[in-house]
Amino acid sequence: MKANLIRFGRYSAIALVALFMAVPVLSQLSLRKALDYDGDGRADFVIFRPSNNAWYSLRSGGSVAIDGWGLAAEDFMVPGDYDGDGRGDLAVWRDTNGLFFIINSSNGTVSIASWGVSGDEPVARDYDGDGRTDYAVVRRTGGSMVWYILRSSDSQVQVASWGLSTDFTAPGDYDGDGKFDFCVQRPGPTPTSPAVFYVLTNGTFNVNVVSWGWGNDLVVPGDYDGDGKTDFAVVREGSTTNSPLIWYIIRSSDNVPIGVSFGDTGTDLNAQADYDGDGKTDIAIWRDTTGQFWYRSSIDNTFNVVAWGSPNDYPVASYDTH
Repeated sequence: MKANLIRFGRYSAIALVALFMAVPVLSQLSLRKALDYDGDGRADFVIFRPSNNAWYSLRSGGSVAIDGWGLAAEDFMVPGDYDGDGRGDLAVWRDTNGLFFIINSSNGTVSIASWGVSGDEPVARDYDGDGRTDYAVVRRTGGSMVWYILRSSDSQVQVASWGLSTDFTAPGDYDGDGKFDFCVQRPGPTPTSPAVFYVLTNGTFNVNVVSWGWGNDLVVPGDYDGDGKTDFAVVREGSTTNSPLIWYIIRSSDNVPIGVSFGDTGTDLNAQADYDGDGKTDIAIWRDTTGQFWYRSSIDNTFNVVAWGSPNDYPVASYDTH
C-alpha cells in the first residue's frame, strides 16, 4: 500500500515495502477516533498486511479483528470517523480512480465516494468540526498546492490554495477551535536546512509561521500535551541504521520545545497515537523486525511493548505522517 505518499519514501529502508481536557476538542478527538475501532476512547493497535490486503486490529478491549480492505498497489490508508459514531472506520483512497472506499462502523455498510483524481494526495480530516471526517485531497498544480474539501456538515465544497507544490502537507487543529487547519511544512535548500511550517487557520484565516525541524525530518502531528491543539512535531532519523530516532516537539500549552529519543532509524516506523486514553498523543513506534509496537504512556512515562504484526507489515497509525 502506498503509505503517506512521497514523504514515506524519506524514511529508512524499511519504509519501502489522539481526555486530558474536561471538554475534549473535536478535531483532536478525531485523531484518536480514527484508530479507535471499539469506541473505548483508546487507539487500537492496527497493521496493514500488503501480502493479503488485510487490516489486523488488536483492540484495546482485547478482541481481534481481521478485515480484507483495499489494494496494496493502488490505495492510500485514510482511516477516520466518516459516519460520526465515535469509532474508526476502515477506509482507503484509490489513486487510479479517485474513489474513497469506507466500511461504516455504525452498521457495516460500504460507502464509495468519488473525490479527487489520480495524482492527488488524500488529506481526509474533520475540517468543519462536526465530528465526522471529511473527504479531502490536495492537488499540486502550477507550482501551488490546492486543498479540495467536501464538508460533511453541509455537503458544500471548500477550496483553499495553500502551499507550494514542493511542500509537505501537515493538517492539524493548531488553534484548538475544533476544526482542522491547512498547514504545510516547507523544507529548506538542503536536507539539514531549517524547515518552516505555514498554518492557515480554518475559519479565521489567520496565518501562523513557525520554523521547526529540518527539511528531511518527518512531520508527526499530534496533541502531545493534551491542551486540545496540534503541536509542531517532527522525527529525525540518525546517520546509521542503529542511530536513535529523535522526536522534537513544541508543546502548544507553554511553547516549550522538547526532544525525546525513542526508536531506531533502521527498523522502526513512527506510530504515534493515544493508546492509554488520556487525551494526549503517545510517542510510539512499530518495529518491523519483531512486529512490535513500543509506546511511551503519557500518563506515567512508562514504556510499553505490544506484539502485533509481522515483518513487512505497515502500522496504520503512521498514516498521519508526512
